[in-house]
Amino acid sequence: MEFTFGSLILMIAITIASLIVSQTLKSKFKKYSQLQLRSNLTGKEVAEMMLRDHGITDVQVTQVSGQLTDHYNPATKTVNLSEVVYYERNAAAAAVAAHECGHAVQHAQAYQWLTLRSKLVPAVQVSSQLMPFVLVGGILLLKTFPTLLLAGIILFASTTLFSFITLPVEFDASARALRWMEGKNIVTSQEQTNAKDALRWAAMTYVVAAIGSLATLLYYVSIFMNRR
Repeated sequence: MEFTFGSLILMIAITIASLIVSQTLKSKFKKYSQLQLRSNLTGKEVAEMMLRDHGITDVQVTQVSGQLTDHYNPATKTVNLSEVVYYERNAAAAAVAAHECGHAVQHAQAYQWLTLRSKLVPAVQVSSQLMPFVLVGGILLLKTFPTLLLAGIILFASTTLFSFITLPVEFDASARALRWMEGKNIVTSQEQTNAKDALRWAAMTYVVAAIGSLATLLYYVSIFMNRR
């Protein structure tokens, strides 16, 4: 029971950390979105330039609705940028656009962690759909049918693994973006510092999510281990 209580406390701490990181990220992006790029390039132009410089001609840059909804879709080969990133001309927009193109470069170069992550997507999607029902049923039937909770833990473990595999993918995409922007003089030294800071906080959301997933997994494991 002590381990269960400890895991619960850790989950609460992770939730608080997640809120802090999320608010800090929004604050950073708001701050850096007010600083006009000296190059005067929009996020769309930065993305198209990075793709072109890497010889990628089959990826389209599109605009999507929402805030912080930017993503690269390997299935459709599209770099999808939110409105504020697509049209704006600031360090935050440039950083996000280049980061998403970093994923496109990873895809084009068959980056091993992205390849592994892509292979796990179908299994994780199925696990995510089944997991809540199996976990709830496993806890309710813990005394009579503990194997059901064990199955839920295995399903949850797959999503936790996915969260940790995502980390090198995200950090590598940011590193590629920053190297390219600096090498092409897309940003000044101060703008590069701002872009790096924005991407660092964006990456922290994935770190907190991965740790939170691990903490939750340990919580369910502790329930299973202390079932008697």
